Amino acid sequence: MQEFLNWTVDTIREDRLISPWLEEKKYEWTPLVSKNIYNLLERGFSIIVVSDKEREWFLEYILGNINSTKLNRPFLPFYDFKSFYRYMDSVKSDEDIAYIKDMLSISFPNGYCFWYIGKSQDVRAIIPKVLKHSFLWLFDEEKQDAFNLKSNDEALDMKLLQMFRLYNKSVSAALFAEINVEN
Repeated sequence: MQEFLNWTVDTIREDRLISPWLEEKKYEWTPLVSKNIYNLLERGFSIIVVSDKEREWFLEYILGNINSTKLNRPFLPFYDFKSFYRYMDSVKSDEDIAYIKDMLSISFPNGYCFWYIGKSQDVRAIIPKVLKHSFLWLFDEEKQDAFNLKSNDEALDMKLLQMFRLYNKSVSAALFAEINVEN
């Protein structure tokens, strides 16, 4: 079993579809991904994916590919937040957040976490940013415990696709005990 950081660097270098920019962010990337995969595989959390409006195409891409039969692995619990709460753009108060958290706690007794992709100041980021186990890919804010990107980066879409490719490979490697992820 390979150490996750070394495996990540090797994978970035060997995969011609992942650019070297991600290797430069390895110390930001590996703890976040490791924690997320640990929550998924070891703690049995479900992953609730949410994005800002501009990244809805990417959310659809994630959900359309994370459980592809081509991966030859068990299906994993990834869900679109819109399927649980279609009024997510009108969350405004602590009371709204508390009601949603209650609903999700009942729906996911083993636990859940959000995977948010988008602008940090978007209304859809409110809930993921306040919850402890969220997996955040944030734009235009330097936040600890998040993977930080710039929304005006002309290569942003390509970077997101490369990040998902590496994430998906990481999930498979952890699932098949090729790497060790720890919380």
